[in-house]
Amino acid sequence: MDITAFIRELLFSHDCVIIPGFGGFIGNYTPARIDKSSSTFYPPVKQISFNRNLNHNDGLLVGKISGSANIPYGDARNIVDEFVASLRKKLEKGERVVFDNIGVFTNNQEGNVQFEPDRNVNYHLDSYGLDSFQFLPIEDYDVRKRIARRMDKGPVKNPATRKILWRAAIIIPLLAIVAVIPFRTDIFKSKVEAGNLNPLVTAEFESNKKAVEEDASSAPPIASIKSVGSAASENQPVLNTENNYCLITGSFKARPNAETQVRMLKEEGYNPEIINGPNGFYRVSAMKCPDLQSALGKKDSISKKFPGTWVKKI
Repeated sequence: MDITAFIRELLFSHDCVIIPGFGGFIGNYTPARIDKSSSTFYPPVKQISFNRNLNHNDGLLVGKISGSANIPYGDARNIVDEFVASLRKKLEKGERVVFDNIGVFTNNQEGNVQFEPDRNVNYHLDSYGLDSFQFLPIEDYDVRKRIARRMDKGPVKNPATRKILWRAAIIIPLLAIVAVIPFRTDIFKSKVEAGNLNPLVTAEFESNKKAVEEDASSAPPIASIKSVGSAASENQPVLNTENNYCLITGSFKARPNAETQVRMLKEEGYNPEIINGPNGFYRVSAMKCPDLQSALGKKDSISKKFPGTWVKKI
């Protein structure tokens, strides 16, 4: 049996493969290199050498033959011994013994075995598919000339700096606009007023929005009240000081909800009452005021805890 195929397979995965009674093959690693004289690039290589002193049986080759051929270990050992005996006879006759893709064995004048490896075969697995190639340098390429030519054109401009300046010119005005809008407009005001933990503050308020707007439109402006008051002080008797305005904190369809807000207002120190509104609604009045100006002044303080409070003329 020719066992060289088993030897080649073992050389890919082992650095030493011994033929019992003959010698051992050793894999020598050489890193990638460049031959500057020929401008040739070479990949990493594992080339094979031979040492006739490594002739003991380490079980690697015999075990490989036994497992691959599915024969007993003793039979595999006999096959190796027969192969070595045949190999020595050929060498003693002066014949050249060729191991395909491994190398050539010959006997020198002193009768010693000589080995010449096949340098076209690479047993390094990481270099599989890689081959040497030649890359000739570019002629008439002088870096100093290119630098001098570039300096004649002026200073080198950094394109990265230019991009940063353009981005800053666009982003900074946008950031300024975003920072100014919340302070110059009421864009977030409605969101703040609606965020209240009291579930009765805004309940059923939108459904009675029309009635609120009608009451607000029927109330005369402050300037007209002042003018009427000043004219009345000269030509007419003083107006009645009865409570003509009330502060409505909520309008509810269900009376229990209105009563709940009445209790809340009492806890705050007010004197609330329930007033029947249009369409069957129950309005909660926190307090009454003699004139519109004082009612508007009280409305600001009550609105902090009861947003949506409005002034109702009695």
